[in-house]
Amino acid sequence: MIDTPFDEIPKIHSLLHQTFASRKTFSIAWRQHQLLQVARMLQENHKAFADAIYEDLGKPAFEVYLTELNVMIDRAIISAKRVSEWAKEKNLEDHPDIPPLQKQWKPRVTPTPKGAVLVISPWNYPLILSIQGTIGAIAAGCTVCLKLSEVTSNYAGLVQRLVPKYLDQDAIRVVCGGVPEVTKVLELKWDHIFYTGNGTVARIIAAAAAKHLTPLTLELGGKSPVIVDPESCDLELAARRVLWGKISNCGQICVSPDYLLIPPSATQSFVTGLKKAYASFYPPNPDGTPSVFKSDSYGRIINLQHFNRLKSLLEKTEGKVLMGGGIDETERRIEPTVVLVKPGDVLLETETFGPILIIVEVEDMQRACEFISAGAHPLVLYVFSKSEKVQNQARKLTMSGNLIFNDTFMQLDVRVLPFGGVGESGYGRQVLENTFNCFTYERTSLDVPDEVEQKIFLRYPPYTERSFEVEITGNLSVKIPDSSMESGLLA
Repeated sequence: MIDTPFDEIPKIHSLLHQTFASRKTFSIAWRQHQLLQVARMLQENHKAFADAIYEDLGKPAFEVYLTELNVMIDRAIISAKRVSEWAKEKNLEDHPDIPPLQKQWKPRVTPTPKGAVLVISPWNYPLILSIQGTIGAIAAGCTVCLKLSEVTSNYAGLVQRLVPKYLDQDAIRVVCGGVPEVTKVLELKWDHIFYTGNGTVARIIAAAAAKHLTPLTLELGGKSPVIVDPESCDLELAARRVLWGKISNCGQICVSPDYLLIPPSATQSFVTGLKKAYASFYPPNPDGTPSVFKSDSYGRIINLQHFNRLKSLLEKTEGKVLMGGGIDETERRIEPTVVLVKPGDVLLETETFGPILIIVEVEDMQRACEFISAGAHPLVLYVFSKSEKVQNQARKLTMSGNLIFNDTFMQLDVRVLPFGGVGESGYGRQVLENTFNCFTYERTSLDVPDEVEQKIFLRYPPYTERSFEVEITGNLSVKIPDSSMESGLLA
């Protein structure tokens, strides 16, 4: 990865605005070609992408193909196929709320690209979280500045080299570097900013955007909870699915199960299920030591800073370790770890963003919902229960960006579902058409014909008594309200 020179950043900004002003990107054919080029770039260099992400994160190739590469190839191709439909002008003449007279005015809504946009991607899922926003912006007809995370330098360097070979350099540019570079980028006026990351940085980005009144999409995260209802779920299967959600990318994902709420009477059975699943995922070595430290099916913590942060949390917690706890600093690997804590523990203060599953014992569903609602609204709430009553309680008594029953993580695979947070976990929605919608606005239009003048002439001064006796249009009236109706409404 080569840091983008400071003096290049304003030039990139200016070029992208100039290209957008030329309306080159408005062409559906141009958009489709660029989207297919994204798919081609990923297809033709799939091994290079998998290798780069392994070098940065130690992520198994299977995980890269399953959760990033194949997903983005698929969505780039779908976007190319569907963009003409998404961008189509909508005729509202037949809308049930349009009066007959206004049907002649040709009411239309056109999804219109916002302009030159900025996509800021994080390090934890470097491919999907940089390409997904870029796909949506291209489909929308915007020009794109893609700011990649310096933490995943191998991936960033690969994209930096490949994008000029596949994509239109007048319209899609990559910026690499750390805090100084992103600070420089944020000084400039963009027409939309699409950021994925954490709330701390999001506040900085939102403050920078506010100076220019720039709209934002923020995909953040936070502590995504799990509620287990032992009366109506298979505890062993629930444990297996929760552990899989926790170990994916070593827990370094915004939808990772962060803490689990369960009645005390079921804790032991659930932990037994976790241990059984763990042993099947990563069978221990003959001497009993964890095999996970050398496993090709387990990633590693991104860097020493994050490793030490997680290590410090495990050292500071007053909770009881029920499973795992092993640490290999050389490999930057932390064994999948389960800790039973009480409210107020250090592990409950912030999102762990690592392979640590926290268990908090609560008496019932009501108390579980109260515990969740006392904090920031999570990006996703997982509930393991087949009871309709319990599921309805979760719907009514909590707020979250996503609400998933009886599994973890799989909401990301259902491409028709809008994905995003609420409150502290972010705002705006993405995936396919929803990402397209982030980068467009609904431009409305009317064409009022001359011949309707005889119907609307009473809108002009001077106003007389007769002005109050005639409806100006089929929808707008200045008649004096009936006194009996008025008194009845206000009584």
